[in-house]
Amino acid sequence: MPDAVAVLADAFEGYPVMRFVLGTGDGIETRMERLITFFVMARVLREEPILGVRSEEGRLDAVALVSRPGRGASPAELGRIRETLWAELGAAERARYQAFGAATAAFDIETDHLHLNMIGVRRQARGRGLARTLLDAVHVLSLVDPASTGVSLTTEVEDNLSLYRRFGYEVIGRAEVTVALTTWGMFRPDADRAREGPAQLVECQENDSAGR
Repeated sequence: MPDAVAVLADAFEGYPVMRFVLGTGDGIETRMERLITFFVMARVLREEPILGVRSEEGRLDAVALVSRPGRGASPAELGRIRETLWAELGAAERARYQAFGAATAAFDIETDHLHLNMIGVRRQARGRGLARTLLDAVHVLSLVDPASTGVSLTTEVEDNLSLYRRFGYEVIGRAEVTVALTTWGMFRPDADRAREGPAQLVECQENDSAGR
């Protein structure tokens, strides 16, 4: 788990949602690691997928966190960890995180599906197609899950929209969290992609979908 947190903290440095929720200034690295640790622990405690790609030397270089929205209540332990987290980070930070969550709630999908919470690649390992490898693996997870109808994600980087479309995603919603922060919801249905055959994989910006 610490390796996964380290990869995502490196990949998401300066990402719009992190700046919005946590602000800037002294201690931001530690605060971001605490928030990302919560995201990783949520997947561990809910027994949801954490995917990774290692280098030839065994170093973890890329990570994807995947959730299954609407499939069961959160464990009590996760609730305790959540309260401890926000007690440490602060009430204002919690309110901003909740505002982001309220904005992305408009993208909720009624059918069973997987959600790509975070995907990140260490900055020094970018340009090797690791994000493509992770995306392909997430799509396979959905295809082999008989209950899943596809994969959803959010992005706060407008340039990512055309890139994700090449993977079969389409925009299902847009919301302004603040004047300075816009988020887009996207969905990739399994049925359509299965009929088309294997998707052509292209490079994507290698950090996205923060914290949903």
